[in-house]
Amino acid sequence: MAVVTLGGNPINTSGELPKVGSKLVDFKLVQNDLSVASLSNFTGKKLVLNIFPSIDTGTCAKSVRTFNETASNLANTTVLCISRDLPFAQKRFCGAEGIENVINLSDFQDGNFGKNNGLDIVDGPLAGLHSRVIIVADENGTITHTEQVGEIADEPNYEAALAAL
Repeated sequence: MAVVTLGGNPINTSGELPKVGSKLVDFKLVQNDLSVASLSNFTGKKLVLNIFPSIDTGTCAKSVRTFNETASNLANTTVLCISRDLPFAQKRFCGAEGIENVINLSDFQDGNFGKNNGLDIVDGPLAGLHSRVIIVADENGTITHTEQVGEIADEPNYEAALAAL
């Protein structure tokens, strides 16, 4: 279990993040059109997984906006924004914000993505949601960078994530 904070109060996650050098775990996540995406949908692409509690919070929304701005300039790279929000909420947000350069994926059905990657929040007011995490992987699915943001209300280190590409 890892410990992060929310407003300075400690909360626990379900485990530890995958290690740099390991392979991404396959997943089944729901896209905005309600189809299911898996890791094989992104074969041969570098991936930035921007994982967060909810698109309807300021910091989460800012991370999606920031990665949307940089994604269009990244060669052979796809940014996946992953939360437990319903696909309808993700689609609404991206439509209202004009976000077109990232792919939103939802783990609402079973939460297995969060559980399999050790990033679920297990106690406190956000229990059941994902903690704020960045995972970067190369074209072969090998993880090159991870960050679990210590204070959930803080933004991730964008520069470190992009440098890992």
